[in-house]
Amino acid sequence: MTTAERSLGVTLPFDGLPLAAHRPLLRTLVEAGYDEVWTGEVNGLDGFGPLALFRGWEDSITVSCAAASVFTRGPGVLAMTAATLAEAAPGRCRFGLGAGSPVLAETWNGVPFERPYRRTVETFRFVRAALAGERVGDGFRLARPVDVPPRLLLGVAGPRMQDFAAAEADTMALNFLSPADVARIRERCARVDRVVPGALETAVRVFLLPRDDPGAEQAARRFLAGYLTVPTYAAFQRWLGREELLAPMQEAWQAGDRRGAMAAIPERVLHDLVVFGKPDDCAASIGHYLEAGADVVTLALVPDPDAAAPEARVEFLAALAQASGVARS
Repeated sequence: MTTAERSLGVTLPFDGLPLAAHRPLLRTLVEAGYDEVWTGEVNGLDGFGPLALFRGWEDSITVSCAAASVFTRGPGVLAMTAATLAEAAPGRCRFGLGAGSPVLAETWNGVPFERPYRRTVETFRFVRAALAGERVGDGFRLARPVDVPPRLLLGVAGPRMQDFAAAEADTMALNFLSPADVARIRERCARVDRVVPGALETAVRVFLLPRDDPGAEQAARRFLAGYLTVPTYAAFQRWLGREELLAPMQEAWQAGDRRGAMAAIPERVLHDLVVFGKPDDCAASIGHYLEAGADVVTLALVPDPDAAAPEARVEFLAALAQASGVARS
């Protein structure tokens, strides 16, 4: 895949902006060259309602949820949701699944977070079979066959999930990693035999702060400390080789010292995992992810109490798209 064929996306909705107010901003982003909109699903809006709305506003975009937890919905409901997204955006959607976390499953939804790898694999295979029109589980079958199934995306961290994605997913979604980490994971996955048609697509969510000052660094530290202490992400960073670098942060967090944990994150890790600066600087950083083999780079703005107004954020993203050379006109 050439650079010209690669895709640049943006994660929506923006913090602090009602969903219905996104329409003119989305139009500006599409005109600037963004051809994908991604959502996440943690404790804000769900990952699918906004995509249907965005697709209704802009029928040229690809929509992707990365990713819904396999613990918060049953496999039949997930298959129906995937079919709905496929009908709303035929040939232009990805349906994302992942394990999530104990907090998401147990604390907030009352579902035991047990055997996450097995549950993810079984749910993923259930959804793929159901979208193919097969009868699965205890007799479940989609009543509305899907003409063009969505690409099935898997949220990936450690090596077991990487191997499963390399064998059976259409798209592997990665985050909290550097360009060098992307290259390493792609090299691993290239050695795994595929059991589904087509090549594995690599999508990377890149976390972005559209400024470079002490306030931006503090926002990045707060964001990373909150995520990298979650067991799944902590294990992933250890596997990537950052155990020693992040040990002081983990120790401070476990001791209840949140400020100390934020301060303990090394500068090197900050700039490995978050992109800072002006549009040209950020575009250069995005280029490194593309050079490492990312097929899709999706930008996600880091939560920032001092963030500019949504219109200014969109202006920044539009300038970055143009500077990147990836955006499609």
